[in-house]
This record gives sequence, structure tokens and C-alpha cells, in this order.
Amino acid sequence: MSNTDIFEMDSLCDTEEMEGDMELGMIDEDMVYPEEFLPTYHSIEEGATVNKARLAEFNGKPDSLFFNDGVRRIDYILVYEDEDKKDFDKRHTFQRRKRRREYFEASLMKMGIELEATQSVINDKLLFVKVHMPWDVLCTYAEVLHIKLPIEPNDLSSRPSPWRCLSCITKHFYPDEQLIMKETEFFTAPFDKDRLEYFHVRDKDLFFTAAMRSRMAYYILSRAPYEIRGNTKKFGITKLLDSGVYKAAYPLHDSRFNVKSEEEGSTSERYLLYREWAHPKSFYKMQPLNLIRKYYGEKIGIYFAWLGFYTIMLALAAVVGLVCFIYGYKTQDASTWSKEVCDPAIGGQIMMCPQCDRECIYWRLNSTCEASKKLCIFDNFGTLVFAVFMSIWVTLFLECWKRYQAELEYMWDTVEFLEQDEPPRPEYEAKCTHERKNPVTGVKEKVPYTACGRCLRVSVGIGTVFFWILLILASIVAIIVYRLAAFFAFSAKLRAQDLKELEPLKEYVTPQMATAVTASLISFVVIMILNILYERVAIWITDFELPRTKTDYENSLTLKMFLFQFVNYYSSCFYIAFVKGKVVGFPGHPVYLLGKYRNEECDPGGCLIELTTQLAIIMGGKAIWNNIQEVLLPWVKNLIFRYCTRDASEKVIPCWEQDYRLQPFSQHGLFYEYLEMVIQFGFVTLFVASFPLAPILALVNNLFEIRVDAWKITTQFRRIVPEKAQDIGAWQPILQGIAILAVATNAMIIAFSSDMIPRLVYYWSFSVFPYGNHSNHTMQGYIESSLSIFNISDFSNNSLPMKTLYNITTCRYRDFRYPPGHPMQYEYNVYYWHVIAAKLAFIIVMEHIVYLTKFVLSYVIPDVAYRVKEQIRREKYLTQVILHETNLKLVTRRLKPVDDGTVKFAKVNLTGEEMELDFSQ
Repeated sequence: MSNTDIFEMDSLCDTEEMEGDMELGMIDEDMVYPEEFLPTYHSIEEGATVNKARLAEFNGKPDSLFFNDGVRRIDYILVYEDEDKKDFDKRHTFQRRKRRREYFEASLMKMGIELEATQSVINDKLLFVKVHMPWDVLCTYAEVLHIKLPIEPNDLSSRPSPWRCLSCITKHFYPDEQLIMKETEFFTAPFDKDRLEYFHVRDKDLFFTAAMRSRMAYYILSRAPYEIRGNTKKFGITKLLDSGVYKAAYPLHDSRFNVKSEEEGSTSERYLLYREWAHPKSFYKMQPLNLIRKYYGEKIGIYFAWLGFYTIMLALAAVVGLVCFIYGYKTQDASTWSKEVCDPAIGGQIMMCPQCDRECIYWRLNSTCEASKKLCIFDNFGTLVFAVFMSIWVTLFLECWKRYQAELEYMWDTVEFLEQDEPPRPEYEAKCTHERKNPVTGVKEKVPYTACGRCLRVSVGIGTVFFWILLILASIVAIIVYRLAAFFAFSAKLRAQDLKELEPLKEYVTPQMATAVTASLISFVVIMILNILYERVAIWITDFELPRTKTDYENSLTLKMFLFQFVNYYSSCFYIAFVKGKVVGFPGHPVYLLGKYRNEECDPGGCLIELTTQLAIIMGGKAIWNNIQEVLLPWVKNLIFRYCTRDASEKVIPCWEQDYRLQPFSQHGLFYEYLEMVIQFGFVTLFVASFPLAPILALVNNLFEIRVDAWKITTQFRRIVPEKAQDIGAWQPILQGIAILAVATNAMIIAFSSDMIPRLVYYWSFSVFPYGNHSNHTMQGYIESSLSIFNISDFSNNSLPMKTLYNITTCRYRDFRYPPGHPMQYEYNVYYWHVIAAKLAFIIVMEHIVYLTKFVLSYVIPDVAYRVKEQIRREKYLTQVILHETNLKLVTRRLKPVDDGTVKFAKVNLTGEEMELDFSQ
């Protein structure tokens, strides 16, 4: 390879007619690519005849996973449309595609990969290229990818389950052990083909699992060159798919999902997964995580492990939340302040001030009777207890998950999965043009940008993200303006009309409720639209930043998407919880937004019920929308495809063609699954003080989500390319950040959005002497004390109601101010300052108690179980003994002791191979 060779990966917007190509990166002989990352790579001389895949007829075995010889296993499938069968007038357009494809396949064969092509039985224009990796190639790339493989059976006895006494009952909640048998556990070590004899190889055909084989095949496909133009080499299956050279590329499912394979020796793992995991009848069973990991890889496995663990933990929160909800429902009729609102002699006699200018009219407090009763369900002492419980629950969830995750890391051989084990992305390799000295190894290496270039890329990304966040905030301001205008309209209409046509719902249709529901629906639609737009922007920004590895890429995209989604989904809830009704002034001197719209007020009982409505609509609407996207769309697409090919339904269709008819799994498919669940996690934790039913709704949704996701990837999608993953990545710190923020938000919701603190202050201080007239602590008279008096003669001309249906001189409004005629009229009274002090004290005390409890729990619960630590140490010891003891023995044999107690070297002839001592591991 010369020092002038150039590697290039086309941009997605490249066209077939482009004559010139931009040179994206110089790679000389000192560069790690391709010698280190593609050890079997051999360039094809320019002008040389390229080898072509051998064409073979379909052998009539629909379940076969082998070439026609029945020996070589299919590791990957490439699908293309035969260019020679195109229309004559268009055939010249596809010749470039053909040249690229033939060169790509010749490059694969040059690297030791074996290919076999078979024509489609449905469409004679389609050809399927079967890819097989021989033993030597597998060994080479297993070492390149640091794949850990078994060296010795695990001799450490497993700890018996504490629930073994209930096994006769619990066994029904686990997959059938006769179908999914427990596999032998092994200690593992990174593969080294020079020490093959130390690995536990019983059968070469089964030593590497199908997931490992397809992972290695994809690694080569994503780096194999497909065109040489001068000194420019273009490579990567991704571009070939985007430009239409290939129509699809995917690993094979091992059987049909609903029928067991008839091939001898087939394990039919897909069929087992469907029967014991994805089938609706198995919704109550635990997930077969080891089989999921074996079939789909660690990345898919860790997602379902996390989702299952989160769902199990939600069960506890759902039970407590349901108890709090039942408590609130049962005690709503016993609430003294609610009774006063509904009492004709109290609430019926209190005339409330108009809540908007001019058009709004005076209204009686008891018109909000039913709303106040419903508010009692959520605004009670049970909610306080539940908020504290959820703050502790989220800590238990995260700490127990880290402990469980450490166990999975050991079981799935990802304990030492470090960044240097992960190869660079092909897109990164293609643009390496600048040379630098590696700060760790000291070796010269190529990077795609200088320090200034990296700073520029990151700055552009940050600026774009902030621009879109500001765009969301602008949309929120627009929705707030709508709320103010809508409330003005609803107040003028609903208070004046009798609403006989809404008789069953008349008592619930208040201006506040009508405004809240319509604004929530509009907010949900805006959220969905902005999501669709921003997804494209976030992917573009991340592509522009050019992260080195796929993990870096996903972490960068995760952070951008979550920051956007956080503002998009939660901003309206933060507005209702902490802004609405807090800065409204008083009837004679209201506060205006943008100098025109009068700020909206909360119900006399607070804004908590409105926040509950907002959460219920967004959570419910989001769940319905996501299920439509995840289930209905793939199913409809597959149904349409099957309908279009119904003429061939009587033919015997090979498994690779059956898989081709399925939907491809999106490159970011798993990312959206995580995002959906983390957003839900935020709703469950950040605002749970206003909606105790959030955990039970999340639980029900997740029970469906697990089976829907399982059904989707098992039956509707092609097999996913397995990927390695140690943990849930950037989602872990995001969850921890949400957990910390949840303590503050729930404390502030109870303090500022609910009426719990003002009621407590009244009960303990203002109901008795010196502020009250009652001899004992009581809630009687609370409504009277929580509503201030306003003299209607003090209305400004802009605020004076146009219609006055009652002969009154004063009206009431929600605040703690001195009455008219007082020396400090309309100023905050002593009750207000007591309430503010109590709210701040409550927030400080609750936060400190909960944070202290979280700290203690984090310290007490270790991240890694002692049993797992023992097994990790045992595995490391065995690795040292088995893989390094040979070299140590070699040194010992070459040393000869003498009588004077010294040691000298014996004169021996050593080969260069024997003198190489590998202590790097």
C-alpha cells in the first residue's frame, strides 16, 4: 500500500452521475487502517480481472442456513437487482453500480470470504449473495474485535435462589426450561488464535455463535473497498445501500418465528423467543435474557434487561401510588375546605372577582364544587408521603440497577469492554486527514480534524441545539398566549351560558378546565411536530461532529436529543407547576404578558389539578402515538408487501427471501426505544406529586411495551446486526440527573402548586388565637381566610366588567392581602409571609432528608455484588494462568542453576517465536 492511497466514504447525497470525487483523507503505511483493522485485506491491482460470486440454483430447502453444499454456514445476505435485466434505455445508468458491486464482492473474496449467489424464486431480477466466513477468517477477526470466548467451565458454585422454596409456583412465571435450557457457564478470555489450544473448542462450527459471526461479517462489509479511482479508494456497505448498488444487507433469522425449523441441528432460537417471550400469551413470564443476548447481541439484551428491571420496580411504585389515590378518593367527601366550597351558605355566598378584563363576569365560588372534590383526590397528605417515597424509590431503582447491570456485564463478558476494544466508525476512518501523536501510545496516527476543527464542530453543534431549544421556548410562549386568550373567551362564554346541552358534564366544564384540556392537546401536537423536525437536525449535527466510535456517536446523539426532548415535553408542565398563577397581581392591578394578555390565575384550590390533566394527556397521547408507530406501521408495510407478492405464495421460498420481505431495523431504532422510556421515567418521577397514578399507567404501558418490542423485532423486522454494549450508555447519567432533579421538583410542587402548606399554616397557626377565633385547631374557615377582599370601585377602566349581574360592592380573589380600608390595603398580609416561610422551610427540610437518605442508600448498596467480584477475580486469575503461564515456563526452562547459588543463562538455540514473550495482557 503506497503512501499516496486515499480512502473515501461517499456522502449520502452523492449521485451516480458524479464524475469527480472529493478526496477526504490520506492514509499512509503508518496508518492503522486497514492493516490493523482489516488484517486480511489485499488490494486488487488496477486492471486485474475481478472474481465473481458463483451462481447456484436454489436447492429447495426453505429452512437451510447453508450454501448449497450443506457445509458452509450463511453469515450474511446481500441483495441486489440484476443490472443486465433492466430496460435497455436505462441499462447504461446502472453500469457504474454493477462495477462497484463486482469490485466490492471481489474485495470480499480477496479477504478470504466465500460468496454464493442465488436467484430469487419470486422476482427473477433479484439476486441474493450468501456470505460465508471460513474458520481462519473468523479467528482473525475475533482477535481484532477482542471477542471473549470460553476457556474453562465455571467451577464456582452459584448461590441458590432465596425463592427456591416457592419454585413450584414461580416456575410458571419463567420460560419453559425444557425448551430454553440453561447453558453451561464458562470463564472467558479475549480470543487469541495463537493460543487456540487453550480455548474450549468442542466443535469449530459452533465455537463462534451466529451473532458473533454476523457481527464479524458486518465489520468487514462496512470496511471493504468497492471502487478505486486513481489513488482514491471508496469503501463501506452503507454507501452501497444508500446509492442503490445493493437493495438490502442483513444477517439471517435461524427459522420462521411461528414454525420450528426442519433442518437437522437447528436450534430455532427465533421460534423459541417468539413462543416464550414475544407471544401475547407469555406476557406474564420473565424474559429469557440470556437467549435474547445470544440471538440479538448484548446491546439488545441490555435494553430489554433494563426495561424489564424498570418495569418490575414500577410495580412497587404503582402499588403505593394506587393506595394513595384510593386514600384520596375515599377522603374527598371528608375534606373540610371542599365542603366549604360546595356549601351554599359559604361557597354559594362568596362572589369571586372576574379572572379576565371586561368580558368576564363575577361568579360564585361553589361553581367549582366538583373540581374542588376532584382536587382533594390528588392534593392530600397521601400525596406528600408518596412524593417522599418516590424520591427514595428512584434511588433504590438506580442503585439496584447498577448492581444488576454489573452482574450482566460479567455474565455477558463485557466487564473489560473498553473504548480501545471498539473500532472506529468507517465514517471516521474515511476522513482521517490530519496527523497527530497519540497521547497514550506515542505513535503517530491520523485524525479527521485539528483541535481548532474539533472546536468549530462542537461549537456549531452546541449553537444549533440552543437555537432549537429557544424555538421550543417560543412555541411554549405561543401556547401560553393561547391559554390567556382562550381563558378570556371561555370565561366570557361559560360563565354566561347555562350549558344545558352539556348537562352531565356541566359541573366539570369550568373556564380553567376547558383551557387546560385544549391547551394540553395543542401542546401535545406541537411536541410531536417539533420532535419530527428536530430528529433530523440532531442526526445531522452528530454526523457533522464525526465521533470516533459508535458508542461516542450514540452518546453524543443521546445528549442532544434528550436536552431537546426534556424542554419539549416538560416545559409546559414546569410552566403550570411553577409559573402559572404565581405572578398575577390583584384585580385592581393585574400583571400583563407582553403588555396585552392578562396572566391567568389558578383555581381557588391551586393549579395541581391542571398539572394532573396535562400529565395525563401527554402521557396517554404519547403512549398511543408510539404504539401506532411501533406496531401498526411495520405490520401494515409487511402486509402490503405480502399482498404485492401473493402470486408466489404457493412457491417454496428460501429463508433469505422470507427475511427480505421483512422490514429493516432502523439504525437508531433502539435509541428511540430508550428515549421513549426515559421521557416516561421523567414523567413518573419529576411530577409524581401531582399525579400518583403515573407509575401505574407507566407500568401498564411497559408491560405492553416489552411484549410489543419483542413481537416487533422477532416477527416484523429482519434480524438485527448484533452489537457489543457494556451498559445503557449515556442514559445512565441522564437517569441519575432526573433522579436528583425529581427531589426538588416534587418538593416545589407540594410547596407552590398545591394548597397543602397554606392549609397546614392555617390549621396550626391561623385557626386559633391570636390570629383565629377557634378554640381548637381546625380547618373550618380556611376558605374564608385564603380569599382576599377587593372593592369593585377600585377596578381600573380596562379591567371593569362590562356586565354586573349582582348587586355587590366587593368580590373575592385568591391571595393573602389586606382588605380595602386597611392602612396597607392590597399589600401582602402576615398570613402570606407565614406561608412563604413555611414553603421554603418545607423545601429545605424535605430536600435534605431525601438527599441524605439517597446518599446513605447509595453507600450501603454496593455497585457490584461480592459474589460477582469473586467470579471476576477468579476469571482474571485463570486468564493469567492459562494464557501467560506458558511464556513463564519457557523462561524457566532456559535458566540453569549452578552450585554457587547464582543463576546463569544456558546456551541454547531459540527460535524467534520462542523469544517473544507477551506480557501485554
